[in-house]
Amino acid sequence: MSGYLAGLECSRCTAYYPGDSARALCECGSTLLARYDLAGIRKAVTPADIARRAPTMWRYRELLPVRDDAAIVTMGEGFTPMIPVPTAARELGVGELWVKDEGLNPTGTFKARGASASISRWRELGVTRFAQPTVGSGGHAWAAYGARAGVEIHTALPVSCPELGWKGSLSNGAHVYRVDGTVGDVFRILTEAAARYGWLPAGAGREPYRFEGKKTMGVEIIEQLGWDIPDAILYPTGGGVGIIGMWKVFDELEQLGWIGSERPRLVSVQVTGGAVVKAFHEGLEECRGAQHVNTIAPGIMVVKPFSDYLILRALRATKGWAVGVPDEESLHYMSWINRHEGLLLSPEGAATIAAVRRMVREGELGPTSRVVVFNTATGLRYPHLMDGPVPVILGSGTIDDAAVARASRAIGGATR
Repeated sequence: MSGYLAGLECSRCTAYYPGDSARALCECGSTLLARYDLAGIRKAVTPADIARRAPTMWRYRELLPVRDDAAIVTMGEGFTPMIPVPTAARELGVGELWVKDEGLNPTGTFKARGASASISRWRELGVTRFAQPTVGSGGHAWAAYGARAGVEIHTALPVSCPELGWKGSLSNGAHVYRVDGTVGDVFRILTEAAARYGWLPAGAGREPYRFEGKKTMGVEIIEQLGWDIPDAILYPTGGGVGIIGMWKVFDELEQLGWIGSERPRLVSVQVTGGAVVKAFHEGLEECRGAQHVNTIAPGIMVVKPFSDYLILRALRATKGWAVGVPDEESLHYMSWINRHEGLLLSPEGAATIAAVRRMVREGELGPTSRVVVFNTATGLRYPHLMDGPVPVILGSGTIDDAAVARASRAIGGATR
């Protein structure tokens, strides 16, 4: 199969490049977006055809950039479950609520999608050395897929990031650099090194193919809802690749005739004071930047996303919203959802639950709203946030009334 990638279009100046161009950015320095032969795809495949395919993101093969199937680097990523959470829906005050659980991807994170699509396409174009800035999960995903593809990955992250990310990257054979500084320092240092050594800078928005992997999240939501549209999708936003990708693919699906003109409201969720949240509510077309803060949810603390203007376009085009969430609320809902729905969310995922509550209070969501939130990584990546009740230690091996009472007290008397 030769694929349906037609070209790359600049998201600012609209310059157009051939599909086989090995460009990461436009000559003007802006983000490139992949464009497809949608008329050809419409003739070649239908939703019914897709329903018969394997449950991975590559079931949407025609909407992904790889020319030759033999070039695909995959570990079964995608088609993660949409888990209904009715207890949370009642607690928060919405009609229906689903968690799209991306923590079930390879490496335990949604970053697997972008790594699979990007590494597959770039390797097909002959690129074999990559620079990947990260706060942990992205570097780990790129390291894992890089190992599978036999390419060279250089990843850098702040020393404050959880050790699982960099230890996982090291175990996959990546070159890992821990930076005593902020995420901004990481980007600067790795970008300079990439220019010096000829590595491809693969940060969020700095090459076109990560959007393509991430956009499959949007197709899956629609397909898993029976090709129906939810009212809102709340997405933890760092670089914003997922929001941009989903916005892009909804337009592609409409042109294919698979959905109508209705769109879910795309909602950006960040830490309090996040750059996108501030720019959205101030009516700006680009972010001014935000002050770096230490947070339990580093994936939603980016001082100034590279493709910020596209994130803001996506929010406004879908009549979306932007919500800032303090750490204490993310930590609360990380525990609450685990206790009441059995899901171990990342702090970034838990922030979307807190954001639902805030949107209900602000009148942006209500008792009939059908809402999808994203958990972007398994909570197992954050063991340092799981401090809680201490289990009962038995001296005799017998569980008696006293032991049961002590266990009940340890969980605050909650004996569900």
